[in-house]
Amino acid sequence: MSMATALDTDDATAQVRALAEAARAASHTLALAETGAKNDALTAAANAIRGAEPALLEANAKDVAFGQEKNLSAAMIDRLKLDPARIEAMAAGLESVAALPDPVGEVMAAWERPNGLRIERVRVPLGVIGVIYESRPNVTADAGGLCLKSGNAAILRGGSESIHSSGVITECLQRGLEDAGLPRACIQMVPTRDRAAVGAMLARPDLIDVIVPRGGKSLIERVMNEARMPVFAHLEGLCHVYVDGAADPEMARAIAFNAKMRRTGICGAAETLLVDRRADPAILQAIISDLAEEGCELRGDEDVRKLDGRVKDATEDDWYTEYLDTILSVRLVDGVEAAIDHINHYGSHHTDSIVTEDADAARRFLAEVDSAIVMHNTSTQFADGGEFGMGAEIGISTGRMHARGPVGTEQLTSFKYVVRGEGQIRP
Repeated sequence: MSMATALDTDDATAQVRALAEAARAASHTLALAETGAKNDALTAAANAIRGAEPALLEANAKDVAFGQEKNLSAAMIDRLKLDPARIEAMAAGLESVAALPDPVGEVMAAWERPNGLRIERVRVPLGVIGVIYESRPNVTADAGGLCLKSGNAAILRGGSESIHSSGVITECLQRGLEDAGLPRACIQMVPTRDRAAVGAMLARPDLIDVIVPRGGKSLIERVMNEARMPVFAHLEGLCHVYVDGAADPEMARAIAFNAKMRRTGICGAAETLLVDRRADPAILQAIISDLAEEGCELRGDEDVRKLDGRVKDATEDDWYTEYLDTILSVRLVDGVEAAIDHINHYGSHHTDSIVTEDADAARRFLAEVDSAIVMHNTSTQFADGGEFGMGAEIGISTGRMHARGPVGTEQLTSFKYVVRGEGQIRP
């Protein structure tokens, strides 16, 4: 299976311009497409991904080998790797998106003015969305599927290490479009590892309406600094779990372990554990033992180190660090107020959770922590659009404008006002 939309020229600027012009033309068709056609395309793409499993595994083996040559961490290799279960999850995710309501055309509000004018606020697609991401090839399916369902053309620029896998997935998505009678150019992949392609995308506000970056800090900073169009910022997942003094011990133990260790390389993985000084020291000691026995490196303040000799000294930088690895920072704090202060100072405004049976403490935490997702008595690993019932996500926006939290089909739309009259003129 060939890489999607291979062009004759190696010039990144020319490649991006050609892709974006094709996407702009295709976006007009897709914006008007019937729900049934979009759902047919998603279903056909899901079936194409299942049928392409051998080709996907072969392509992914090349990507993993490339990642290993680049000395990617074990966590990053895990994010990159595909297996039959993950391939099936991609296909099932597209089917979940197909089953979602179509946001395009939804009447968000309607009212009538005293002069008889009838006004509606109606959802419409954003247009052309550029998605720039690293490592995880499943983002190709998620982003392409969500853009398709929300009526947006997509230009996908995956990481250099996932180019073969993403190419096969993009081809499957394009097969689905063709089967449903929609233009292949509704979903395209930038077929080059040249990093100049990112700059070329960020410089075309005339052709690309929104950029969604997913990746490391350096990528996000570059996009935020260079983009000439709006950005749905997906900053670091510097997620916290706070174990309150009124926490159920076994619940705290299970949540802390799952939040860190279920998958350490995803943005919803906990990176810092905060524990109330009032809590029974046995709770933290049990959590430390659970994590250490699974090979997690623990870095703590002086009080935490006194509890267990396996805990290393945490530096100031550790509280700012998204490890995406089997490393966790641990600190004792003076109650919920100190936990909130720590999170709002050091965190990335992504996802933070409190474990407590104290309703007042939970209420305060949920109200005062300034993050896109705040949780009570559950693992931060649930910070995922699919787990929220959104089918999938194109990313988790940590900004405050337009979209915040998981970005699904509704968040990939804007709106317009439709005004109907019967000959009224303004005096």
